[in-house]
Order: sequence, then structure tokens, then C-alpha cells
Amino acid sequence: MFKNKSYIGISFVILIFGIYAVPKIVDRIKNGDVVKGNRLDNVGAKSSKEAKLLTIGPAPKFELTNQDNVKVSNETYKGKVYVLEFFFTTCPSICPKMNMSMLEIEKTFFGNPNFGIVSITIDPKHDTPQVLKDHAKLLGVKSSNWNFLTGDRNVIMDLSNKGFNLYAGENDKVSGGFEHSGLFALIDKDGNIRCRKDEYGNPNIYYDGLDKKGVRDIQEDIKILLAE
Repeated sequence: MFKNKSYIGISFVILIFGIYAVPKIVDRIKNGDVVKGNRLDNVGAKSSKEAKLLTIGPAPKFELTNQDNVKVSNETYKGKVYVLEFFFTTCPSICPKMNMSMLEIEKTFFGNPNFGIVSITIDPKHDTPQVLKDHAKLLGVKSSNWNFLTGDRNVIMDLSNKGFNLYAGENDKVSGGFEHSGLFALIDKDGNIRCRKDEYGNPNIYYDGLDKKGVRDIQEDIKILLAE
């Protein structure tokens, strides 16, 4: 008798669960919110909402001269995904590491006509087109879509500090005479700055070109933008 009552009780609980839970499960399926992969697997597939990159806004416009003495602007990269940095050829500190990171990125996407790189010098007085051309050759740059740009000093400093909000400035007290950020900007085919969220859901607007994770992250996100 007790055993039969237990079965009845269990059946009643299952019935109540079904009435409550099934409609919610159906709604989640319709909305595409069903968890993908094992909940205990941190490497499980993310939903499309989680994987989508944030759009920060239009990248600042620019028109400068490249290593071949040709005018290059943001319009040159229209329809392309590209990575942009500020550097200088005689930099004794972070630039060599940034160069290596960019070379890694170039190698990953070499031959893709829809991807490019922009490296803008913050020392245009020294970094003439010929100096930039020699620097590109020394690095072993192969991509025709990687432009090393120079131009008016004030224009470049404004582009860095006010346009992209990536610090660059002269400082006689530091080796090389300049200070600048080691961050990379990622721009999509429509000319917008794009980025991923951090673990708290805040935008990581730029990628750390001095860090292996930062370089790995930007390569993953370049692939996402190329597929858009």
C-alpha cells in the first residue's frame, strides 16, 4: 500500500514538472537559447549572441603616404578587414615585439585579398617612405596589403591620440625618444572598429600586440569579420 502511494507521489511530481518545464523548453528552442554543448565544458560552443563582436563606431579617417610613395587612406581598405597600429622604426623597446606579432598575423591571412595591415609611424621626421620600405624589407613583409605610412607629424599624433585614443608622444627621457601604446585596432569591411567583450561583458576596444593571448584573440576575430 505504501509502495503504491510512493509511485503515485512520484508520478504526481513528474506531472507537475512537465506542466511547468515543457512550455519553457519549447520557448527556448524557438528562441535559439538552448545550451549548446556540455554545461561543464568551458570550451563548449557559444551562442551566436556571445560570439558576435561589438561595433564601437567608425574608425577615424586618414590619408598618408606609404613606403612606395603612394597615397593610402581608409578608403583604400574599404571592403577589407584590417589591423592598424602606431609604431616607429627605431623603437628599441616594444616595436620589435609588435612587428613579430604583425608578422604572425600576416602569415595567418597571407594571400587573402580581403585582409590588410596598416602600420603608421609616429616619427615621420625620420621614417620617410624609403626608410619604411627598407624596414618592411628587413622584416620580410610579403603582403601587398600591408602599408607602412608616414606624413605630417601633427596629423599623425592627432590621429593616434584623438582619433583612435591610442597614446603616442615624444619623451626625451625614454629610450628612442617616443612613448606609445602596444595595442592593435581591428576594423571591419565597413570601416568600423570592432572588438570582443571581456569576462565582465565590457568592450575590450583594442588588442594587446605584446601578448600572445591578444594576438590569438585578434586572429580569431579577424576570421569572424572576414566571414561576415
